[in-house]
Amino acid sequence: MLPIKEWAQEDRPREKFLLKGIGALSNAELIAILLATGSREESAVDIAKRILHQANNNLAEFSEFSIADLKKIKGIGEAKAITLLAAIELGRRRNAAEAEQLPAIRASKHIFDRMHPLLADLKHEEFHVLYLNRAHQLIASKRLSTGGTAGTIVDVKLIGKYAMEYLASVLVLVHNHPSGAVQPSEEDKAITQKIKQIASFVDCTLIDHVIVAKNDYFSFADENML
Repeated sequence: MLPIKEWAQEDRPREKFLLKGIGALSNAELIAILLATGSREESAVDIAKRILHQANNNLAEFSEFSIADLKKIKGIGEAKAITLLAAIELGRRRNAAEAEQLPAIRASKHIFDRMHPLLADLKHEEFHVLYLNRAHQLIASKRLSTGGTAGTIVDVKLIGKYAMEYLASVLVLVHNHPSGAVQPSEEDKAITQKIKQIASFVDCTLIDHVIVAKNDYFSFADENML
């Protein structure tokens, strides 16, 4: 098999990028550019195609790969795996940056749009608190805890502490369910009520607790559960 440098110019990913623009590249070609080199047996594009095959040709599934997952693929060492995951993380942060430009938080959909890019692809649970002013504009977003696949522990005293530090008037709770199920557990319901009490002690109003899954969400406010 010819190495990429011996291909016709229009077929090389980098040259194709320059000649036709990035939009002309396939997903495999984009990944091949990140890989930079192939192996003795395969080009970088061939390896990229096998990576995508492992992800069922689904970029969302690809974004969930770990270093260990990638290193199981022939032709992918630690350095290449790190490069790919770094690119995925940059994309995730770009989405999060776009979310930061969203308008004041007035509905559960606003919360979901803001937090989905950060939480949807995680394989572990995270618990975040959004601190808002009286106009429902974001003052700060804090990740309060990181847990496993089935739960995370939240120190409610920290929530009140940060509320006072930020002079917040409104709180929003957000956490994800890696399982994809959005219905709240009994623990979710209990911690919501506990934080609601803490919020009142520091002169804040808890307006929602949103559970984020890959393609859906649950809002305590929408379901009249606050």
